[in-house]
Parts: sequence; C-alpha cells; structure tokens
Amino acid sequence: MDVQPWVWGVTIGVIVLMLAIDFFGHARKAHEPSLREAALWSLAYVVIALVFGGFVWWEWGSDFGVQYFSGYVTEKSLSVDNLFVFVLIFTSFRVPRQYQQKVLLIGIIIALVLRTVFIFVGAAAVNEFAAVFYLFGAFLIYTAITQLKSNDDEDDGKENIAVRVVRRIFPTTGDYVGDKLLHKHDGRWHVTPMLVVIIAIGSADVLFAVDSIPAIFGLTQEPFLVFAANAFSLLGLLQLYFLIDGLLDRLVYLNYGLAGILGFIGAKLVIHALHKNEVSFINGGEPWTVIPEPGTITSLVVIVGILAITTIASLTFGRRKLPAESESESEVEAEEQERG
Repeated sequence: MDVQPWVWGVTIGVIVLMLAIDFFGHARKAHEPSLREAALWSLAYVVIALVFGGFVWWEWGSDFGVQYFSGYVTEKSLSVDNLFVFVLIFTSFRVPRQYQQKVLLIGIIIALVLRTVFIFVGAAAVNEFAAVFYLFGAFLIYTAITQLKSNDDEDDGKENIAVRVVRRIFPTTGDYVGDKLLHKHDGRWHVTPMLVVIIAIGSADVLFAVDSIPAIFGLTQEPFLVFAANAFSLLGLLQLYFLIDGLLDRLVYLNYGLAGILGFIGAKLVIHALHKNEVSFINGGEPWTVIPEPGTITSLVVIVGILAITTIASLTFGRRKLPAESESESEVEAEEQERG
C-alpha cells in the first residue's frame, strides 16, 4: 500500500481539526450535552469515518477498503467496552457530569498518542519477526477468555497503582475545584481530584492499547490503516459516551461478543503465523497451510455478525434478565431492612 506523505499529512490534519472542534466546541465550556447534541455529533463522526473508508476503497482498492472497515468496526466495538471502565472511574471519583467531557477528551488524546506509538512499534516488530503473530494471537485468545470471566463489580471503586502513587506523593484537595487540575491552598499547591481522574483514565488507556493494537494487526498490517481506524474510532468516543450512557447497563452480553471477536482474530493471527512459519520447533520451520486463513471480507462479516447478535440478544433477552436481577436485589434489601 503506497501512501504518499501528503495523504498522511491531510489525515493527521483532519484528526487534529476534529480534536480542536471537540475541545473548543464541546469540552472547553463545562456542560452536560443533550441527547440530541450527542446523537448529531456521533452521527457526524461516523459519517466522516465512512467517507474516509470510501476514499481508501476508491484510492487503493476493495481489499484495503474492507481491511479498514473491519479494523474500524473492531476498534469501535472495543471502544464501547472501554466506556464501561470510564463509567466505573467517573462513578468511583464522583466526577460532576458537566466536567466529564473534558476528562474524556484528554483521555482520548492520551489514548491516541499511546496507540500511535504502539502501532509503529508493532509494525516494526511485524516486519522484522513474523513469529510475533504467534504472540499477538495467543494474547488475544487469552484476552477473549478473560472477557468471558470478566466481572465489572470486582474492579468497582478500586484505584490503580498510578492513582495510589499520586495520592501518596502529592497533597490532594478534598473536592473538585471547578475543572482545575492544580489548586493553591494556604500557599501550597494541591492536586485536585480532576487530575487524579485523568491519571486513572490515562493508565486505563495503556491497557486498552495493549488489547486493541494486536487485534487490528490481525485484520491489516498496513500502519496507515491501523492508525486511521484507531483514530476515527476514538474521535467519536466523546459523543458516544453521552449518547449510550443510559444503554451501557443494557448491553449485558457485550463481553461475550467481544470475547468472540477477539478469539476469532486471535485464531486468525495464529493461522496467519502458521502460514508464514519460521519457528524451527513448529513443523520443522516450514509453513503449515492445512487450515485456510479467513479473508478480509469473511473477517468483516464475522465481526459485524457477532456484534449484531450480541446487541440484539442484550436488548431482547437481556431486558428480561435486568428486571429479574433488580427485583431480586430489592427483595434482599427489604429483607435486610426487616432484620435491621
């Protein structure tokens, strides 16, 4: 895939422009966006991503176009999973609703920078060592298994190491001081909870990057497509959060869908590694092509199919599950009150 420097420049310029619009048009003035505002901007970002995909299709052909769309859909679905973690962080730190936009935007910028670094490191590793596909594939399969066992309640309210270190080293204000990161009190600078939340979001972004980059390398090894798919999936995350905030708790089967997607891509990476095999203790160092590698169109169909089934199941069968759980919880609370 021959990408001219000016194409990289225009793409990066569009991304910077969209980040600037997010900051000056949304996050700079603290407010809680309406559902209409979030819906319109979410749609706008999706349209921009689709138009970009159409350009890739027109300029470099259908194969690269499908690779981009497969990567974009995968990264978008993983971004929705990331939103669950953001909700837990905001709830744990009691972030005022009107300040959440700024925290999210800073988190998105941190994620974009981290993933860009990971992309070029990963691309260099892929070009030098074909065996890295074994590692990527094994990691994604492991991640898929952990998704099946995931329990958000286990991490609710727990601070990660980075946050604990900040609290221990620097004096912290007891409450938010507007949207300030630092506040001078009694002649001494204090860290505000806003900065602590940003550190929590940023450290979570590191884990998200470790998951997402191997996943998209299983769909395309073109650094330009990997970068673009990640960037466009992240840019709409700010508005998507406020749009589906009320629906997040209804996507009760999302972890199963993500486990299926990550498991499929992990298996695809392992099969690809076997086809390019250079490891001496596997098949005597010779390629092993007994199992065919899924093509780009097959991958896109599988990913979209898994997401569709997961979403439909969550909004139908999941709706029956939620009332039952809430009723059982209320019954337990009632019994505890009677005992009290």
